[in-house]
Amino acid sequence: MNVLNGKITAIETSGSLSIIEIQIGAFFFKTILIETPNSASYLKEENQVKVIFKETEVVIGKGTKHMVSLQNKITGTIDGIEKGALLSKLCIKTSVGIIISIITANSVQKLDLKLGETVTAMIKTNEIMLSE
Repeated sequence: MNVLNGKITAIETSGSLSIIEIQIGAFFFKTILIETPNSASYLKEENQVKVIFKETEVVIGKGTKHMVSLQNKITGTIDGIEKGALLSKLCIKTSVGIIISIITANSVQKLDLKLGETVTAMIKTNEIMLSE
């Protein structure tokens, strides 16, 4: 699991759903939760939280410009590649820490990913979990 420390900066609620904005360093991540400040006491602006997401939920884009609907994007450089027969593990060094991505070995080959190369790690809003 990827775990980053951040601070809640905004909460938007509708019914039983909330979109939470979390600042991690200079970046802002968003997540959607089936909780509200009324049902989860830790959902308060300025509260420190852990941002958690699976390695298999990190989409990789080569370079820095990507026109996609994913809001959670952070650029970094490939610091490690462990190639497997089917899957490969990428370690991406970012300004907020190391982010791990597991993608298909075929994708690593098609994108011609190499150590030191700049990539963008992207995570869907509904794939991010929060913890105190």
